[in-house]
Amino acid sequence: MPLFRTSFWKAMTFPAILLAALQTGVYAQKTPDKKEVLNAMRITNAYFMQKWPDVAKPIVTERERPSNIWTRAVYYEGLMALHAVDKDKNQKKKYYDYAVAWGEAHKWGLRNGVKTRNGDDQACGQTYIDLYLLDKKKNPERIKDIKASIDLMVSSPKKDDWWWIDAFQMAMPVFTRLGVVYNDTTYFHKMYEMYADTKYQQGGKGLFNPEDKLWWRDKDFVPPYKEPNGQDCYWSRGNGWVVAALVRTLQVLPKSDPHYNEYLKDYKDLLSALPAIQREDGLWNVSLHDPSDFGGKEITGTSLFVYGMAWGINNKLIDEKTYRPVLIKAWNAMIKDSVHPNGFLGYVQGTGKEPKDSQPVTYDREPNFEDFGLGCFLLAGSEVYKIK
Repeated sequence: MPLFRTSFWKAMTFPAILLAALQTGVYAQKTPDKKEVLNAMRITNAYFMQKWPDVAKPIVTERERPSNIWTRAVYYEGLMALHAVDKDKNQKKKYYDYAVAWGEAHKWGLRNGVKTRNGDDQACGQTYIDLYLLDKKKNPERIKDIKASIDLMVSSPKKDDWWWIDAFQMAMPVFTRLGVVYNDTTYFHKMYEMYADTKYQQGGKGLFNPEDKLWWRDKDFVPPYKEPNGQDCYWSRGNGWVVAALVRTLQVLPKSDPHYNEYLKDYKDLLSALPAIQREDGLWNVSLHDPSDFGGKEITGTSLFVYGMAWGINNKLIDEKTYRPVLIKAWNAMIKDSVHPNGFLGYVQGTGKEPKDSQPVTYDREPNFEDFGLGCFLLAGSEVYKIK
């Protein structure tokens, strides 16, 4: 019986419900109840917002960084996805105000100014543009700097800036959104030039392996580099970034774009490689082809894969019979194994670029940055919520 259908569950608060669900194994392999999914997103997001009431507060780890860096930008992508599906007006206002306050605190700027070419600096632009579009007055101040930064790249012949696959997720949706906002295909053309350089040129022959249908993170991991078991090194979250980038690009890119079908094929190809390497518990290892290399539960890559599969099903782009049980098993595993009753997310691999980074990854360990892990989880939940 789904959650919230019995008097026992109704009599409990959500944290108590969640804890009881974890203890009783109620999260079997069934389609999650919408209320259950929404509440999982609300409780994890509430934990973060309460922990970070000051949106301008710098992030301090081994050094201090401003709060408009990529890790926080990914969180706000997830928050905007939650804003889109949560119909409670009070909740929506709270999410919107929190995001606007973040943009205003940074004067809608980028960490290293408009001359930056680094996708990590530009990731905040995704939310800036989303907030611009939600603003009834369409305040141009919200997108002035991100447009200036991307315009400098569009007018430049340089095309090799995306030397690591994470950059796709950070920057491609910015190019796409600006192209739509300004009805200007030059953004799309430049985006493809840079995408193609990464796919076909970086690391010698490109970072995409058409044989395995997976992506090497950067040139450091192309063959002859091997994992301990002799397989190629495919980092889970890195491939997750590619999935998310392609989803967030295909969401708004006109189908008339000459490269739309290539993006769609790359998206489908990557997803096709995932079911066979899913862990028995439903998650994916940090090393997709070597479970012995820091193998174990991890939810950032898993969240992004769930996001991609759920979006594909919701938009009738992939085979539902193939992917629905895969993504539901993964989502249920995240709820069961990762979500603490107070909303903290466990099994989040912190920042890095390969399996060994930010280890150990455990249920209780707080990663060096927890914001982007929540962003990934909210992106996944926002699409799981829509599944019929």
